[in-house]
Amino acid sequence: MTEQEFLNHHHLTKNPFVDEDAQTDAVFKDYCIEATFHPAWSKVYGDASEPATAIVMGPKGSGKTAMRLQVVKHLQHFNRANSSKRIFFIQYDDFNAYLGPLQQSLPNRIRANPEKVLQSVQLWDHIDAIICESTTLLIDKLLLKGSPKTLDDSLEIADGQVDHLDRSQKRDLLLLAAIYDQSRLGTFQSRWFQLRRKLNFSNLMSWRFLSIGIAGSGFAILIMYALLSVEAIGARYSLLLGIAVLVAAWLPYGLRYLRHMWLAYRIGKHVRVGRRDLFTLTKVLMQFPAGELAAQPIPTANRSDDRYAMLDKLQLLLRSFDFHGMIVLVDRVDEPDLVNGRPERMKSLVWPLLDNKLLKHPGLGLKLLLPNDLQYYLDRESREFNERARLDKQNFIGNFDWTGEALYDVVVARMKACSTDGVTRTPSQLLEKSLTEQRLILAMQSLRTPRSLFRFLYRLISEHCKTHRSMAPQFEISSEVFESTLAVFQSELNRAAAAP
Repeated sequence: MTEQEFLNHHHLTKNPFVDEDAQTDAVFKDYCIEATFHPAWSKVYGDASEPATAIVMGPKGSGKTAMRLQVVKHLQHFNRANSSKRIFFIQYDDFNAYLGPLQQSLPNRIRANPEKVLQSVQLWDHIDAIICESTTLLIDKLLLKGSPKTLDDSLEIADGQVDHLDRSQKRDLLLLAAIYDQSRLGTFQSRWFQLRRKLNFSNLMSWRFLSIGIAGSGFAILIMYALLSVEAIGARYSLLLGIAVLVAAWLPYGLRYLRHMWLAYRIGKHVRVGRRDLFTLTKVLMQFPAGELAAQPIPTANRSDDRYAMLDKLQLLLRSFDFHGMIVLVDRVDEPDLVNGRPERMKSLVWPLLDNKLLKHPGLGLKLLLPNDLQYYLDRESREFNERARLDKQNFIGNFDWTGEALYDVVVARMKACSTDGVTRTPSQLLEKSLTEQRLILAMQSLRTPRSLFRFLYRLISEHCKTHRSMAPQFEISSEVFESTLAVFQSELNRAAAAP
């Protein structure tokens, strides 16, 4: 008996339990993402108009990534319905893109040790990465560059909004682009100059010293030619005089170039999560007129104050584009190459983020979706850590479990999504009458997570189909197959949980 014969009998177009990953789960993304929620959904999502932090700790497969996708979907709906008071959101989940440059910035003795690399991660590194992700997306939108992240029309920016920026706002946007733009859609230098032209940011004053150098070169040549023509002081002294004029003409430009090169070097040294060529960054910084960079909070030291100031600049710019708040979705902290799923490495990566000043930053909400492996370390933290993190103020959800009833509702929703006639069907209808709904709910409760439940139900249908012929089909799963499959599956789960 084939699986499709079993599904056709129950009016299902396909098996609702095939997919296990929310990012590739078509049933979830097409049907369940807007209506099927974890019981803690309202606390995690909160009120979109007032971004707030939420911290979730749940086991693998409990639906953290699904919740992230749901938050994104609902923020898109919110932005389309509130065009003048939108929320700018980013997904801070690709840590490899930032840990790679950070690792390369460290000494060789640390670079080869993943634990030491992750232990070197600081709060300002995370803020730099958040600003990098936000600035890159913002510039992609302004330059109309196509990528999977920029296809979201709920974050579109109209040309008229760009025209209303004043000079200081244009300077701040160009400064953020110079330091934090990490796009792979084009070269850094070409993107920066495209942005400057789009902003119509005049920088004629930045050419003053270069103009003096060029004019001085022409003047030196004329002097040498005139003196040599009349043989007034001899060729040697004419050459020395010409060189002196050249040095005097180019000295201001040379000193300015060295100052900006030193600034570029310090930025590259301390913004460790970004990739930036020293000479290219120097050339871009030279495009700012003299005085435009004076007293700006440029991140040239290992401290968070400059980063908070740059974050404030970013938020003020976003307000000019009708984004009145900002949400950062943090997920997949167990997946970076340096972490490789190890809890102690996850702790080193995540703990700097748990700082009340960042988590309660005005207009900013972080949604941290973390594995419950970190709960062990959290329970053993010091008083100093708890005073810094203040998890009691962060909408903390330490138990992201599912009840059997909630899991039952998820299964019902998925079966309805796969139904050929749109009629609501229940998992009880797949089983023989001796298996009560209450027994099924208890079994689901023991499996704890949607991923484990889907794996079990897929195996259950498969095992049932293997024990019957197409010529003598049986469309109700027996209690014996149910109980034996459940016992084997739970045993496998227990062994996996006990494995080091």
